[in-house]
Amino acid sequence: MFLEKKEKGKLHTGSVLVGYDLGDVCSQISYCIYGQEDVETVATVVGTRQYNIPTMLCKRKGVNQWFYGKDAAKSADAEGMFPVERLLSLARKGDMIELDGESYDPVALLTLFLKRSLSLMSFIATIDKIDAILFTVEEPDDRMVEILSQVSANLGLKTNRIFFQSHTESFYYFMLHQPPELWAYQVIACEHDGRKLKTYRMECNKRTTPIVVLIEEQVYETLVIPAETEEEQVRQDAYRMADERFLGILKKMCEGRIVSSAYLLGDGFRSEWNKKSLQFLCHNRRVFQGNNLFSRGACYGLQEKLAPSEAGEAHVFLGKDKLKANIGMNVLRQGKESYYALLDAGENWYEVTKECEFLLAEDRELTFVITPLDGKGAETKTVRLGEKAGNDPPFRRYRLAMSMSAPETVRVTVADLGFGEFFPSAGQVWEETFAL
Repeated sequence: MFLEKKEKGKLHTGSVLVGYDLGDVCSQISYCIYGQEDVETVATVVGTRQYNIPTMLCKRKGVNQWFYGKDAAKSADAEGMFPVERLLSLARKGDMIELDGESYDPVALLTLFLKRSLSLMSFIATIDKIDAILFTVEEPDDRMVEILSQVSANLGLKTNRIFFQSHTESFYYFMLHQPPELWAYQVIACEHDGRKLKTYRMECNKRTTPIVVLIEEQVYETLVIPAETEEEQVRQDAYRMADERFLGILKKMCEGRIVSSAYLLGDGFRSEWNKKSLQFLCHNRRVFQGNNLFSRGACYGLQEKLAPSEAGEAHVFLGKDKLKANIGMNVLRQGKESYYALLDAGENWYEVTKECEFLLAEDRELTFVITPLDGKGAETKTVRLGEKAGNDPPFRRYRLAMSMSAPETVRVTVADLGFGEFFPSAGQVWEETFAL
């Protein structure tokens, strides 16, 4: 008998879905109502497009009074105030923070920031009324997933629909919900914070079924835009140098390729320094500028995870966080041999889990069939469960739990459940990992 993954309950029309872009310097919140396509981004000032929430707290000396976001930034330099910036980096480092004569857990401070910032959603739904939430961060490695899991558990959310994904995947989901002509060919996005440029180039392999989507990333650390306080001549010279360098990067990205559209993201593109590069980019392409793509992409990602669209079912994104092979077993079901899927390619490695129960007769081993999506042939991995003893029953029942501990590492846990009251479980558990 096989036990499927627990159902998380069904959403209803009107359910609130939240996409939270959690950054080290600033964060953003977007939301949508289940059953509606439109995604909105929460403004820090009503009636504006000021979406950035500084990812910081500020404590008043001697009292348990905390400010967050813009209020924290305004209060940071005031007398008797203790600012805490770059909360994500502090949480990743993990060291206790000494503040106003006390020690604070950085993950707890990050949780406090998230709780306070989510209060901006109160005109739509309070935290306990959010039906699903997806956090998107630049790099959701194992340490970041651990931090986000701790934070999520302490937020007071009443839902178990909590997901994480990278900015790259959020870009993919954002494009999936744009008009088809904007991603008929390749798409590029350039994110600039004033000092660092990160580029994304998305392409679809339409010769595969489903269509495989790949996104290439590149980081340029030294594309610096000068501050407005710099002297005019110094600023104009720096602008010209940055424009020439950016133009060279764009030409290399577009060389030999058809690019349908481009997106310029972040505060680094607010100044009008990129005249030549923008002129090149706008030639036969649609170009958009903004800074809330990732939080909106997180919302679209939630929609796809909970109710896949036609485009979502026709495409699979294979990023570096993705499982790149289907994993299953050949089993007997109702007397007939069939394939039983366990882990599906295209899922984030830190989200894939599977539990099932099964019976084994003579053989005390499990054989997993691994089928890569890159066209290579299937291979098998075998896990031994010990030898059959003379007094064993004809069948024995086991529980299998599968997950991944890294993008290329599968973790298998098998527990002996016995076979009825005459053959109770011996309490044996086998744990094994194998590389893909």
